[in-house]
Amino acid sequence: MSKPLKVAVIGTGGISRTHMPGWEASPYTEVVAAADVNAAALEDFGSKFGVEKLYTDTNDIFGDPTIDIVDICTPNRLHTPLVLSALAAGKHVICEKPLAPTPDEIRLMIDARDRAGKLLMTAQHFRFRTGSQGMKREIEAGALGDIYHARAWMLRRNGLIPTPTFIRRELSGGGPGIDIGVHILDLTLWLMGNPQPIAVTGVSRTALALRDGAWAVWRDAPIPKDFDVEDFAAAFVRFENGATLMLEVSWLLHHDTEGEDMQMWLYGTEGGSHWPKCEIYHTNYTTRQLYNRSLRLTKDGMEPHAAECVAFAKAVYEGLPSPVPPEQSLQVMTILDGIYRSQVEGREIQLTEEVAHAAA
Repeated sequence: MSKPLKVAVIGTGGISRTHMPGWEASPYTEVVAAADVNAAALEDFGSKFGVEKLYTDTNDIFGDPTIDIVDICTPNRLHTPLVLSALAAGKHVICEKPLAPTPDEIRLMIDARDRAGKLLMTAQHFRFRTGSQGMKREIEAGALGDIYHARAWMLRRNGLIPTPTFIRRELSGGGPGIDIGVHILDLTLWLMGNPQPIAVTGVSRTALALRDGAWAVWRDAPIPKDFDVEDFAAAFVRFENGATLMLEVSWLLHHDTEGEDMQMWLYGTEGGSHWPKCEIYHTNYTTRQLYNRSLRLTKDGMEPHAAECVAFAKAVYEGLPSPVPPEQSLQVMTILDGIYRSQVEGREIQLTEEVAHAAA
């Protein structure tokens, strides 16, 4: 039986392959078309997933009236023109993170979404882990009270992909701040309730990537000398509600980890928490006792990259809000952009006016 919503995928590289199980699992969607400038990758995608409409020109997708949803899985710098074209063509859009490399581009997307009357979602898959969902429920139920401080980091030890779409600013828009910082920052802001950021003080530097002999474990390859993004960034963020956040991200830190260390600590008036351990910490002031509570969670029923696609399909079909609205991605990118600007200008960057459209 044919499913009611037709999906087209733009960009058939590795990340698109993680989305496909979600589109296949959804009772509402089927992928009917794909586009990529790499003809070999496109043919391989079509053969593997049984997709017959294969295009090297994205206009063929935008001009197809049967397509309802466009899934954009291209390098960062291509997101904005593709999202704008898809919305102008009357399609619902899910786009890989970062939604765009700059806040101004996200504002253009929000305006285009409003004109089109369609849904736009950023593919922030960490929100769809069982642990993340469980923590969100606890926090919304008041387990932490008012969250007034957070610490978050996503750190790697020689962990980057040394290809142009990651290490060249003209293609990526930035280094680990934009590549992996969006993950932990989006998740942290979401669990905090998306308070409005008003100021950021940050540093962004290339400390190790251009050293002689610098190499990346993910491809077991040297880091090219045309690397022109940061390899480390850190920030102190202040929010309108008085809360604060300390953030650290890096691809190449001398850090005690094999692979990746991604953690978040939230501190509230009624308790604290840790992610991804998914623990809650409370104090009984009457009995002077400290106690910890681990959330009872099941394993992820579906890989999060797939689960986000299922959630988007449900939202489109049932007329629900976007699971990750672009207003929240605007908050994320405004903070990251503020870090880069703070490094250049050597001062705290005021963000109040720049996030006027951001979601509360």
